[in-house]
Amino acid sequence: MKVAVVGATGLVGSEMLRTLAERNFPVSELIPVASEKSVGQTVHFKGKDYPVVSMDTAIAMRPALALFSAGGSVSLQHAPRFAEVGTTVIDNSSAWRMNEANKLIVPEVNAHVLEKTDKIIANPNCSTIQMVVALEPLRKRYGIKRIVVSTYQSVTGTGKKAVDQLMNERQGIEGAMAYPYKIDLNVLPHIDVFLDNGYTKEEMKMVNETRKIMGDATIGVTATTVRVPVMGGHSEAVNVEFNQDFDLAEVRDILSKAEGVILKDDAGKLQYPMPIDSHGRDEVWVGRLRRDESQPNTLNMWVVADNLRKGAATNAIQIAEYLGRQGWL
Repeated sequence: MKVAVVGATGLVGSEMLRTLAERNFPVSELIPVASEKSVGQTVHFKGKDYPVVSMDTAIAMRPALALFSAGGSVSLQHAPRFAEVGTTVIDNSSAWRMNEANKLIVPEVNAHVLEKTDKIIANPNCSTIQMVVALEPLRKRYGIKRIVVSTYQSVTGTGKKAVDQLMNERQGIEGAMAYPYKIDLNVLPHIDVFLDNGYTKEEMKMVNETRKIMGDATIGVTATTVRVPVMGGHSEAVNVEFNQDFDLAEVRDILSKAEGVILKDDAGKLQYPMPIDSHGRDEVWVGRLRRDESQPNTLNMWVVADNLRKGAATNAIQIAEYLGRQGWL
């Protein structure tokens, strides 16, 4: 099928191209789309070079699928234009996530809510994706009352400018700043803008998106999101209170069999997930499983995933694969 990748020259767009190739997605014609200044450049995909085209050119080509990773304002302006010519859009920005008319999808959790008529489908925030993949099989068994999550998020989640800032600081080079403070040898408890309630936009994304994806507005969620000087891979400390008591051995068994999850949990052998484990991988890694001894029915866990893969590119392509299996693309 004809597939457009909007934002093809960015970090996530480049990862989308790699993931499409690795998963052998049935691309008959690739349409790389980027800003006007990038038009005419070439993108390499499966042994061929494809010219980067403008938005108008891509829409005129009527692709079956458009994978968007170009920011919210671009998505709001152009995703409906693709949808109008019959293209199915899977959007990686925050533009459509909380819109009541648009589905917010993590395939392992809620692909079943998709319908043939969905033409603009939202890809959730990277931190939300990995958390709900780890929690959903446990929610099905025990129910969830409340989630407390603290994140440790890689600079790749901000983009190339942030990666350059970290590497420049590491080498003692002055350069453009993606963050208001130094990131090397530092930690910033600040991702996205601060809101009137004192939380950041990133933190409230995790609250609202989790409820929407799991289809349960009663789940209590509170988040603290933190940027750390790591190159690829987000980590999360998750404290989850279930509606009923659990057996730790059963929790391990459930997670060991869960779709898209790798359990790495053996404290005696110092086996636990780290961001470096997740590089280039599509799975969500879970470990450090232990009972919260301060209150009943509560579990502590450590969750790690590659934020450019499962947290963005892979999740979007898994949505497309699901649509393809239904015969909707």
